[in-house]
Amino acid sequence: MEIGLYFGSFNPIHIGHLIIANHVLNHCAVDQVWLIVSPQNPLKSKQGLLNEYQRLHLAKLATEADERIRVMDVEFKLPRPSFTIDTLTYLSERYPEYTFKIIMGSDSYQNLPRWKNPELIMRDYSILVYKRPGFEVEIPKEQETKVSLLDAPYLDISATQIRTSRQEKRSIRYLVPEEVREEIERSGYYL
Repeated sequence: MEIGLYFGSFNPIHIGHLIIANHVLNHCAVDQVWLIVSPQNPLKSKQGLLNEYQRLHLAKLATEADERIRVMDVEFKLPRPSFTIDTLTYLSERYPEYTFKIIMGSDSYQNLPRWKNPELIMRDYSILVYKRPGFEVEIPKEQETKVSLLDAPYLDISATQIRTSRQEKRSIRYLVPEEVREEIERSGYYL
């Protein structure tokens, strides 16, 4: 089985994340997309980061009607901070029958040299890169067999924008799935 691994803080999950996951499922020869909710990205600040179990719950609410997408808490059980190579190693050992591909934005792809053991990631895993404005990338010839640049639809939505909207008492309707919006508002998240 081919699995697309979409790592992120998902703080909160939004329509843009789901559009990327759906595009990968429709166009990239993967059977499932696993959303890997990261407790703490070592390259990002913890400020404004909702509790990981609350973010996990929101991601599950957003995807519960789509059996092609699974929300995973695998990094909750691994040492912190969460390093992608450690998670990949764990998943590859736990599910040797699966082939894993990494889904990432062009901003993350540009940062890949700063990650822990990027050479192992590039050697052992295929990478599906979706474009993010302001982060244009060219795939080097030697990486063309491992890295695919996706022509995925892009919406200029960010989790930061959603958190800011909540703090400023503006609506987040249509930026997140309705079930997620209702839970965020009911629970008073991001105020």
